[in-house]
Amino acid sequence: MSFRSFIDQLKTDGNLIEVQEPVSPEYGAARIAGNEKPHLFHNISGCRVAVNLLSSRVALCTALGIDREDMAGHLASVEPDGEIRLVADSPTKEIRSKPDLSKLPVFTYFKNDPAPYITAGVLVTEMDGIMNASIHRMMVIGKDKLAARLVAPRHTYLMRKKALERGEKLPVAIAIGLDPAVLFAICTRVPEGTEFRYASALLGMPLEVFECDNGVRVPHCEIVLEGYIGEETADEGPFVDITGTYDRVRSEPLIHLTGMIHRADPVYHAIIPSGGEHKLLMGVPYEPRILSAVNGVSDARNVVLTEGGCCYFDAVVQIKKQTEGDAKNAMLAAFAAHPSLKNVVVVDPDINIYDPHDVEFAIATRVLGDRDVLMITNVRGSSLDPISAPDGTTTKIGIDATMPLGREEEFVRVMA
Repeated sequence: MSFRSFIDQLKTDGNLIEVQEPVSPEYGAARIAGNEKPHLFHNISGCRVAVNLLSSRVALCTALGIDREDMAGHLASVEPDGEIRLVADSPTKEIRSKPDLSKLPVFTYFKNDPAPYITAGVLVTEMDGIMNASIHRMMVIGKDKLAARLVAPRHTYLMRKKALERGEKLPVAIAIGLDPAVLFAICTRVPEGTEFRYASALLGMPLEVFECDNGVRVPHCEIVLEGYIGEETADEGPFVDITGTYDRVRSEPLIHLTGMIHRADPVYHAIIPSGGEHKLLMGVPYEPRILSAVNGVSDARNVVLTEGGCCYFDAVVQIKKQTEGDAKNAMLAAFAAHPSLKNVVVVDPDINIYDPHDVEFAIATRVLGDRDVLMITNVRGSSLDPISAPDGTTTKIGIDATMPLGREEEFVRVMA
């Protein structure tokens, strides 16, 4: 469904809070929408703004048309082999203007933010016939410049590097307000240049794209900013990441904007830093990778990256144990599939992995600390983890909270 159709669906289901009165893009909207519920603001600098659209697994499952319990398995089964269909026209082209970021309701989220940030912009690049799409935080530098956080050695970073080595600029388009399923697909860890094909496969239909003036092709959306990335850099940050703590300042590439197109009365999309939508879009795409990896060494049933672990650092993996070594193999496979993972709890099929109380019950009643806890020291961690060592290393912990084989009857719980 389109971005607007999804908003309408949330409204029909009674899951949308609408704010009619004027609200400031500086701190105000982020504070009002801090309860994680989907919001539609009707007047932020004269524009409509949607916030927290995918802030829960229920909303994400609605966008993808799947059940929560089937999410990881379904996503793991989808191959990035869908069809991309080029079309001549798009409702996104209704209005064209010179780029002027002051005309968009770009949020300043928190008082220590150095500038307004675009947080739900999909940066689309093309080189040598490969289309790449990814989300990057982008700090407003002026009316037509942005500093984008490009992480090495991910695809956009490498494409810019290759363009500069050729003495070229890298054409880009920033798409805002996409079909939520497409937005999620773009966040998924698939092979380079296959994000749109994966989106098409998720949708079960061809993904339509249209060509911008600079040759970059993008899906239908609310707003597109056209431009290029060259050699120039600027200080970017500090900015709040998924832990709710500030990331450090870095020198990052500048995006020079050359054009702007949008729908009439566009709906801007903002993702609140460290909010539910931010965490789910960063973390859930790793769940199918973890499930597939664990399934290679044991009988994996399901996996979830927990909310308390920022949907990124902590996982619960559900397996059907065949041998006593299966749980440890599952831990190691999970750590390999998601290098930023810090803590893994492996549980039996009778444990509800979405219920932290049930997971804690498994730890309380099925774990012997000297036998069932695996500790791996001095290994690569995540730059997002504030407790990581200065050299980026951390300690990872795996907990086998499964029943000992042959003693299952001792652990059967009474059912009312």
